[in-house]
Amino acid sequence: MSATAAQPHSADATALDPRRWKALAVLAVAQFMVVLDASIVNVALPSIQRSLGFSESGLPWVVNAYTLAFGGFLMLGGRAADLFGRRRMFIAGLGLFSAASLAGGFAQSAGWLIAARGVQGLGAAMLSPAALSIVTTTFTEGAERNKALGIWGALAGAGGAVGVLMGGMLTQWAGWEWVLFVNVPIGAAAAFAAPRFVRESKTHEQTSLDVAGALTVTGGLVALVYALVDASSAGWGSAQTIGLLALSVVLLASFVVVELRTRHPLMPLTIFRNRNVASADAVALLVGASLFSMFFFISLYLQQVLGQSALKTGLSYLPLAISIVLSAGVASQLVTRVGPKPVLVGGLVCVTAGLVLFTQISPDGSYLSDVLLPSVIVAVGLGLSFVSLTITAVSGVSHDEAGLASGLLNTAQQVGGALGLAVLSSVATSQIADSGGHGRVALTDGFQSAFTVGAGFAALGVVLALLVVPHVRPGQLQEAPAVA
Repeated sequence: MSATAAQPHSADATALDPRRWKALAVLAVAQFMVVLDASIVNVALPSIQRSLGFSESGLPWVVNAYTLAFGGFLMLGGRAADLFGRRRMFIAGLGLFSAASLAGGFAQSAGWLIAARGVQGLGAAMLSPAALSIVTTTFTEGAERNKALGIWGALAGAGGAVGVLMGGMLTQWAGWEWVLFVNVPIGAAAAFAAPRFVRESKTHEQTSLDVAGALTVTGGLVALVYALVDASSAGWGSAQTIGLLALSVVLLASFVVVELRTRHPLMPLTIFRNRNVASADAVALLVGASLFSMFFFISLYLQQVLGQSALKTGLSYLPLAISIVLSAGVASQLVTRVGPKPVLVGGLVCVTAGLVLFTQISPDGSYLSDVLLPSVIVAVGLGLSFVSLTITAVSGVSHDEAGLASGLLNTAQQVGGALGLAVLSSVATSQIADSGGHGRVALTDGFQSAFTVGAGFAALGVVLALLVVPHVRPGQLQEAPAVA
């Protein structure tokens, strides 16, 4: 019997196995926590600064330390999950993430909190690619996996918006420490449930970890992300930024040489022969660049220009979070009917349109007139694009390389986010200085410029998706040899 003929039986078995859907719930909640943590501290930053005495230049490192470790170690985390066991890495990452969150909540100094945030990022880099690869290898490619990834995308995509919402509420009612403490019970519950519902899986290869490859790719990514996140304060033309970018190029080039020569590479370069993987990662880089910094600038506009409190700013994200959840659910059904490419292009068009509307914010504006509509449009686009990108990136990937494909997708998004925040922050800072350096008008001018560049990144993503992402018919998704 052909693989195509056998497919319906596998899909039915998946649908009838409640344990798989319980496993998905555990994995999606953990991923929700990881994405939430990337944004939940944004609203709490002013309180953190007052409490721990952060300088203006040091405060962004509460966010950057997490991004640096997360983006730098994702490749290593994804491949380690394939080799040593995906459930094992998932649980270990949860434990490290929860412990670091607890330590961060008890921080008594700026250095203590930044160190804890870095360890949180390392834990996220272990658990996030492991979780996505477990989803990929648990559900049969086609309608069932699309449905599972729709649920995954809804929770993960909403994490950023809900993070700002929860950040405002917790900061206002309980103190900034609770934006970190909240991770502890979530992580503990997921770690407790994982052995019961999540099956262990790993590659069938009997091989060891490629140490030289791990060191060069991790070092190269850390140098790249550090250069990007600190470029706005160090200067794009500074010796530090140029030196780190050069070091990153050397290390990543060395990684490619190592992978071509080693017998058991950390990242078999043949994975990029899969056009789905290569094109999805390229588009994910631009999606990250356009969207990750959006939450940062919206939060600043609502608080610094419109004068909203932390709590009101958090509540302002509720429509955005709901829209992401709804659109992600619709996206999984659309992909099953028309394929991922049309859904991805439609989502990126919505993101571009929403960011263009954000360029019209006014210093005398309001939430209803300036923020609500564009945020909902962007949210719809985010739900559509996130789900279709994920489905594209793992389509046709072998069971043994599921963690690698997941790590590549997450790495592209994180590096894109770091790049976007660095570029957009520099653009905003420069425009604010040109407009007088302070006041609502100057701030608004800076934020408008940032949104304009973000819309440009999203528009480039539309073009790239149209040109390089292959059009896969729904039936072809089920025929791809992903889970054999």
